[in-house]
Amino acid sequence: MHFPNLILPQFCKTPIKVTVNTEGVSEDGEPIKAIELDLKCNYQDKVMTVLSDQQKIVKISGSAYFCGDIAPNLATLSGGRVNVFGIDRNILDSRKSRNPDGTVNHTYLGLE
Repeated sequence: MHFPNLILPQFCKTPIKVTVNTEGVSEDGEPIKAIELDLKCNYQDKVMTVLSDQQKIVKISGSAYFCGDIAPNLATLSGGRVNVFGIDRNILDSRKSRNPDGTVNHTYLGLE
């Protein structure tokens, strides 16, 4: 059975460079790169203003949506960095949304 794509490829226009790290670290204490990809995504920005007692903090985050599975050889995307619009951002969370048959419909990266 064919399941419809929830993130359509024609709406993935934003160039993004994705670097996903493995869960371990190298002998030097640096993250180990699992994959490095140049892709197109559907990118959405989000800005939150947090007021504390002493200052106003502006938090910028974003979401990157990809059609299908961007890393089929990795079960999870546990961390890494992306470069979008010339700005480096950390991957905070990720999701591989699955169809009822177990195939990946789309991939989501939550960015900081």
